[in-house]
Amino acid sequence: MAKEKILIAVKTYPTISEKYAELTCTAGFREDGSWIRLYPVPFRFLEQEKRYKKYQWIEADLAARRKQDPRPESYRVSDIDTIKILGEIGTARDWEDRRKLILGNNKVYTNLKELIGLAHQNKLSLAVYKPTEIIEFVAEAVDPEWPKEKIDKVFEHLRQENLFQDKDAEDFKFMPKLPYKFSYRFKDQDGTVRKLMIEDWEVGQLYLNSVKHYGADKAVAKVREMYFDNFANTKDLYFFLGTTYVHHVRKAKNPFVIIGAFYPPYSKQPSLF
Repeated sequence: MAKEKILIAVKTYPTISEKYAELTCTAGFREDGSWIRLYPVPFRFLEQEKRYKKYQWIEADLAARRKQDPRPESYRVSDIDTIKILGEIGTARDWEDRRKLILGNNKVYTNLKELIGLAHQNKLSLAVYKPTEIIEFVAEAVDPEWPKEKIDKVFEHLRQENLFQDKDAEDFKFMPKLPYKFSYRFKDQDGTVRKLMIEDWEVGQLYLNSVKHYGADKAVAKVREMYFDNFANTKDLYFFLGTTYVHHVRKAKNPFVIIGAFYPPYSKQPSLF
């Protein structure tokens, strides 16, 4: 297919992959506001000038990859060298431009059961969702290290593919595995209490930065302060939801995770829509 212009709105925290070394799911919106997912993207293998940020417009040559990934919004970048960073959408006037593109062009779902049904029918795998009430932000301790056997397989693949040319594969530094799984507990429109994991790069980076500046003992509290005290209680919070590849294909009971948070201030402007 031809070049596409995409507003990046989602970057998930990297996971390791035997084939791609490190992967992040990228998703965003076309100029008409429709969703699109770029997967897989070996983000940290991109040249520095191609490493896009959230709410930047990019242009890239895309190709459908429906055989490998049946999710209707999924595409692959046919050549990462075609990625070009354009302008960005800022936060002026209470995020007016972001709101107009994202909320003005998409149905905002409030019932997760409805979304799960649409995903099981393969009608969508990305959505904007508005929780009725945020109950709590949850941090659960998990294994803090990537599995050694998987790391070994990744390095073996990197050496075989000569991805590092004159450098040793072992010089590549993976993003640290987060020692916590972060989630929101919230009420759905029908009153059902739900819990969804947050896989946004922002929550992981916030945790790592908090460890650096405040120490490991205070890091979780700093993340909770941002995601619960700030986003959930003072912002007009929406979730960007996405299905994981495995759970979508297997039609899991709930294939969705939170892949991003959209948290504009409560608008003082007249309604745009």
